[in-house]
Amino acid sequence: MLQVTDLVCGYGDIIAVHGISLSLGQGQTMALVGPNGAGKTSFLMALAGHIRPQSGHITLDGRDINNLGASQRCEKGIGLVPEGRRIFPDLSVMENLIVGGYSRPQRDQTASLARVFDIFPRMHDRQKQLAGSLSGGEQQMLAFGRAMMSQPRLMLVDELSLGLMPSVVDECYAALEKLVTAGIAVILVDQNSDAALDFCSSAIILESGHMSWSGVATDAPASLTH
Repeated sequence: MLQVTDLVCGYGDIIAVHGISLSLGQGQTMALVGPNGAGKTSFLMALAGHIRPQSGHITLDGRDINNLGASQRCEKGIGLVPEGRRIFPDLSVMENLIVGGYSRPQRDQTASLARVFDIFPRMHDRQKQLAGSLSGGEQQMLAFGRAMMSQPRLMLVDELSLGLMPSVVDECYAALEKLVTAGIAVILVDQNSDAALDFCSSAIILESGHMSWSGVATDAPASLTH
């Protein structure tokens, strides 16, 4: 479904990602592991369309999407749960979710809302509440729900557990498991590399923007993941 070939991207003259290649199929999971500054977020932003590649190719279902913007990639099936959640604090929970589903017809939005509320019942209970008044864990759930509203086939999750209580982290991983069971592919970044590697079937380890290792997640060398 997703094919990345020799991707190079960055910010101006600064190269953050140097020639990364990978492939991911329907329902497959991949952990992106490495220290701060390794290029993990930059890579996800390039996949989501927020950073234009300087060279290399990204294809989705065999079609080159390099020149598509973030909104177009969302329509093609790429969802993003960004680091720091980036919800709209002055909008209600329901309004945040509706924003996430703007690219879909009304009937799809209705189905997506039902799915979000099934996976995150607290979002149903707080749908009229301002998003900025939610706890950190609830805001992460909302960020997940907002991404789900576009009915993605590929979910990019950046720093899943950052600042969250362990019980909330468990709830988010349980939600991801349900999405994978439904056939959604996931590329996951988490400061808790052990949790990411336990969840995902494959992994890539980045160092200074370079891919230093890739393979089956359970085989990832501990010396490079901590």
